[in-house]
Amino acid sequence: MTSIHSVDPRTGSAVEEVTHETTREELDQIVRAAVRAQYALEDAGRAGRAAMLREMAGALEADRAGIVTIADRETALGPDRLNAELTRTCYQLRLFAETVEEGGYLEAVLDSAGDTSMGPRPDLRRMLVPLGVVGVFGASNFPLAFSVPGGDTASALAAGCSVVVKAHGSHPATSARCAAALRAGASAAGLPDEVVAVVYGQPAGALLVRHESVRAVGFTGSVGGGRALLDLIHARPDPIPFYGELASLNPVIVTPSALRERAEEIGTGFADSVTGSAGQLCTKPGLALVPEGSDGDRFVAAATSRIAAGSNDRILLNGRIWQSYTDTTAAWRALPDTRVLHDGAAAAPAVSPFVLETTARDLNPMLTEECFGPCAVIARFVDEAELDAVLETLPASLTATVHGDDTGQLRRLGERLGRKAGRLLFGGFPTGVAVSDAQNHGGPWPATNSLHTSVGTTAIRRFLRPVTWQNAPQDVLPAELRDGPSVVPRRIDGFVALPDKE
Repeated sequence: MTSIHSVDPRTGSAVEEVTHETTREELDQIVRAAVRAQYALEDAGRAGRAAMLREMAGALEADRAGIVTIADRETALGPDRLNAELTRTCYQLRLFAETVEEGGYLEAVLDSAGDTSMGPRPDLRRMLVPLGVVGVFGASNFPLAFSVPGGDTASALAAGCSVVVKAHGSHPATSARCAAALRAGASAAGLPDEVVAVVYGQPAGALLVRHESVRAVGFTGSVGGGRALLDLIHARPDPIPFYGELASLNPVIVTPSALRERAEEIGTGFADSVTGSAGQLCTKPGLALVPEGSDGDRFVAAATSRIAAGSNDRILLNGRIWQSYTDTTAAWRALPDTRVLHDGAAAAPAVSPFVLETTARDLNPMLTEECFGPCAVIARFVDEAELDAVLETLPASLTATVHGDDTGQLRRLGERLGRKAGRLLFGGFPTGVAVSDAQNHGGPWPATNSLHTSVGTTAIRRFLRPVTWQNAPQDVLPAELRDGPSVVPRRIDGFVALPDKE
């Protein structure tokens, strides 16, 4: 059997053997156990699932010190960042518990039998039900919030789906520790601990997406990895939904009016957003479009100064990311019509922040591809026409940000950017994704391949499917669709009915 080791990215050395690659036989047993746990999860109802999610959050909190210590050893992200991430992870588990209890996510609809302009209509009642076992792929850059206990897992469990997670190779020990906490939480709520399971190794990931009992897949990673999984899914006799968060440039547009008032403030904020977490965030701004002229020069000077004043040694998550960053920034250096603004010296396995300047008219397509790490491009434009021309060439992103003060200009840019991004920011910077009801963390390809968000309470919609009951006896219907007082928000004969308050 091939061993799975925990590697310290600060040294590149293996620290311990965590487990072994999950075999075909083991994976089949794990998925079949997840199917059995699925039935118990559905039988527990909304109250049972909400209680389980809260117990899971409590179990993670109880092991906070151990989880953060192991995660820092495997990722070098630092205790402050990881403690904040664990807090976010527990928050979203509890938020989904509230969502499940409220019940609006079920989209319950009742249409009474009666005559219509098309003729007689039967009694129809519709709501969303769980898809089944969900396969989740952990993300390298969020060992907690987008991995074993992350948003995909939380939303799938809230929907009533058991979860099998393919642990990311960058943090197998963290994955095992978090899985133990989630399983303890499930047991404390009286549910089978098999509602969450973890498999290890790339071959196991391929087997997971092909397993006949897996009904959907959530993935956070590269475009290449996402395409490979999509190919496997499309080759199944029964292709299943694939929800992938892939690559994002996250452009920032700074208008002349904003520069006149606060060029230094925006430049400093841009630098902090680029270098935070060593630039390993899916919402990191990879491109700033800034006007030419003296005010734009102030922005460039402030951003460069801020980056130069910070640490020039940033540890990346693993050797593959380090190599990609090193190769990409080397290729950027060789491009014509560019100027390196900052390129500090760092020895492997560390990297230095890298910032390049060019003009909008000379913006090479290579510079509009996502590069994971503390690097960015500043492209200077002459006028609105040149800015608009560049915006048309940019790939779709999770976010797009505009700094400006003119309402008409903000509206115009918002319309253009709304065609290419899932979240529009007016001021501020895109790093830092609030978990809330109104959040959208998605966008057109290659940002994601879905119409749904992976952050926020509506992420639950990915793991549900609609079912309609026609002329069903009351005792056959789910409680949420029966006659009488509403227990969840419902649409009854075209009118919204809210739950009765006691």
